[in-house]
Amino acid sequence: MAVAAEPRAVVEGELDGDLRAAIQRAIGDTDDKIENRFEARRRARAAAEDAIAVLRSEGYYAYQVEPDVSEADPPRPLVKITPGVRFRLGAPAIQWQDPAPDPDTEAAARSAIELSPGGPGRAADVVAAEGRVIALLQDRGYPDAAPQPREVIVDHADSTLTPTYRIQSGALVKLDGLEITTDGRTRPAWVRALAPWTAGETYAPADVAELERRLLDTGVYDSVTVALAPPARATAEGLRPVVVSLAERKRHSIEAGASYSTTDGPGVEARWTRYNVLGRADTLSVLGRFSDKDSRIEPELTLPHWRRAQQTLRLGAAAYDITTDAFDETGFGVRGDVTRRYGKTSYVTAGASLDASRNRETDEDDLSGLGRDLITAALLADLLLDRSNDPLDPRRGWKLSARAEPTVILGEENLPYLRVQVQGTAYLPLDKAARTVAAGRVRVGRIVNGTIPEVPASRRFYAGGGGSVRGFPYQGVGPRLADGTPRGGTSLFEASAELRRDISSRWGFALFVDAGSVGSSGAVDFGDLAVGAGVGVRYNLGFAPIRVDIATPVTRRRGESPIQVYISIGQSF
Repeated sequence: MAVAAEPRAVVEGELDGDLRAAIQRAIGDTDDKIENRFEARRRARAAAEDAIAVLRSEGYYAYQVEPDVSEADPPRPLVKITPGVRFRLGAPAIQWQDPAPDPDTEAAARSAIELSPGGPGRAADVVAAEGRVIALLQDRGYPDAAPQPREVIVDHADSTLTPTYRIQSGALVKLDGLEITTDGRTRPAWVRALAPWTAGETYAPADVAELERRLLDTGVYDSVTVALAPPARATAEGLRPVVVSLAERKRHSIEAGASYSTTDGPGVEARWTRYNVLGRADTLSVLGRFSDKDSRIEPELTLPHWRRAQQTLRLGAAAYDITTDAFDETGFGVRGDVTRRYGKTSYVTAGASLDASRNRETDEDDLSGLGRDLITAALLADLLLDRSNDPLDPRRGWKLSARAEPTVILGEENLPYLRVQVQGTAYLPLDKAARTVAAGRVRVGRIVNGTIPEVPASRRFYAGGGGSVRGFPYQGVGPRLADGTPRGGTSLFEASAELRRDISSRWGFALFVDAGSVGSSGAVDFGDLAVGAGVGVRYNLGFAPIRVDIATPVTRRRGESPIQVYISIGQSF
């Protein structure tokens, strides 16, 4: 039979509630039975030592702690505590061990202590103050700063605790260039250009950490180490180099995957990637995808930190064959874009693309006057502001994205137009642990200077599906031709509301409602709003959830399936 855990010793005495709870946590619980008074006394003495440690850490130095044993049978260990007066802080001081830092840093270090005379004399506060002083010195260019044994005077006459910190600041350090160790695939000149400092600047740990992050962000290294060289490695001018060690990943990788959908059919995909071809953390990949809906061969070259840090150049091409309910498109295209990152997850992208394609609308009456053989030139401006706490499982914060594509299509006729999309999402935790989250999304789009059927079917707006309006199939929302074929439109509206709830560390569920509409002329027709609702299951993989959503159309047309199932990794938005 299992025995319930109980405290290792009973705490007796007049104690503040928080202090009593801290002492009881330090003493801990046990489910071992006490066999005799000797064992009870041994536990009482151990508990008394734990209680003394807590009392001293909280500033109670005039304590009385007595281990004892009850007269009950079996005996119980007791700890009788009289905490006494709580000692208060005296005026803290710093004694600099030669050499002392510059006067401004010296004054800033005294301010960094942040201990107010008269405050509670907690040991943790005294230790934390020393850590703040060391951190400030390192931030101001003293990387060798180190604490020496501190002196803490506990005066029982006036019940004060006065710390004196002995700090060795070391010398102010100026940075030199980089010493780089690699297996030879990375060009040292490229790495040196990434350093966010120039020779002679004062050491800043944030700069050294930033260089390490820039190298890790490329994704082509198994490990990256960036560290200041020891004092013995200083140059004759007194500059200290920074040592960079790069362990590069294998030159090639192959990824493969397969999928099946009741609406989209089977599909297989493979990607071959080669890393660091040009010796500047570049990535060259070739994607091959074959499916009923979308088949393509797509090479891409990615150059991180192109011309400046946090800026990525992507050059790509594609030969593709796309088949949907609304249109078929076969073609070849080239593209290039530059992405500038701000912070960890916010981006601005500018790019251009050129495609030559043959298009076939499903219904001849809906054929664009441009004809079938088209040349499409487009510019791209894309913005993502991400202030959420997690890209795959956000629980608080918001995101805003905007995309504009000025486009010219050349065919039997010419058509210039502008395609614009804006989307906003927000996440509101409904409890402190964010186990319950309310999430919302709104997306709008518009094609300016283009009408139906002028705009080719492949360039129109469509809605429906797992990332759009759940409960409806892909392209299942919006105007249709007489035979039920999706026609697409020149305006788009989508909105989603979702309530997410964790029921354990691994499992959770979601309730959601999605709505959307596509307009074929002018503004969106909200009178033809499609609404879907459903429930989802989430299984947490640690880095992101697997989601399974089951949805049904609330406003269902004849012939539409009553149930749609979606499986993916990451939240729906």
